[in-house]
Amino acid sequence: MIAVDRLDAGEVLRYMGCPPERADTALRAQVEARARELLAVVRPRWSWRELAITFETGGVRLEGGLLLPGADLSAHLTGCDRAAVFCATLGAEVDALIRRAERLDMAKALTLDCCASAAVETVCDRIEAELQEKFPGRSFPFRYSPGYGDLPLEVQGPLLDLLDAPRRVGLCATANHLLTPRKSVTAILGVAEGEIQRNKRSCLSCPAQGGCQYRKAGGHCGIS
Repeated sequence: MIAVDRLDAGEVLRYMGCPPERADTALRAQVEARARELLAVVRPRWSWRELAITFETGGVRLEGGLLLPGADLSAHLTGCDRAAVFCATLGAEVDALIRRAERLDMAKALTLDCCASAAVETVCDRIEAELQEKFPGRSFPFRYSPGYGDLPLEVQGPLLDLLDAPRRVGLCATANHLLTPRKSVTAILGVAEGEIQRNKRSCLSCPAQGGCQYRKAGGHCGIS
């Protein structure tokens, strides 16, 4: 079971587009108050499967038949022979809390939204660490999600079906391939038999670098 009892205020501030060192006392107090409010309703749930992978001209095929298209994921998983595919959600009450705030105070809603983004990343970090413990002696590139590089969002629904996510954790995808509840993630964690070059997520390799709001504000999202 994954639990989140605190958030990194600096990470929340980065999601807000504010470099942590530039945040004043009032803003930090606001972040801490919203974080407490959010954590009171967070109910993380997740599901995963271990699958063999094969490399094809069009992308990476998961055991069972699902093709994950694109060259970027293929390059990312070089050296891997299996993958731990997982999904995670903070739960529907988080979405409801943010929607209620949007009707009354958009600034509060924004801070709650950023707290939720930080919270779901924390959940995924803990899931990734837990999954790595299941494969002793193996190597892992960082987790990779639809929408990153050239892996399209269209694979969200098939990944959720593969994980039986609607039934097991209440996580679905809309017709526009967005996850609901909204503060949720699907991801692929490669598993390699031997040592691999562990690429680091960075601003230079990020597909969003051209319009990144964090960089425009003089900061970064925290992954580099």
